[in-house]
Amino acid sequence: MENFQHMASTFAWFIPLIVICALWDGIWKLIGFWKAARNNHLAWFICIAIFNTLGILPLIYIVLNKDKPLKNKTKQITNEK
Repeated sequence: MENFQHMASTFAWFIPLIVICALWDGIWKLIGFWKAARNNHLAWFICIAIFNTLGILPLIYIVLNKDKPLKNKTKQITNEK
């Protein structure tokens, strides 16, 4: 019983770390989903959904596609002219 209590007190910092990492990953994943869906990038959307990379894959997608305009907005602009 003492070993369990010692182990629990040793890893007490571990639970908040997991919660922070899950929130970090969730936020970036949602942003990546949003941008991939808006740009009709199905392959990126699926990869972001499948692979848990602690937010690294969504960040890569956002950085690679930050300068590209949204496809829907460019269609609306050309149709309005």
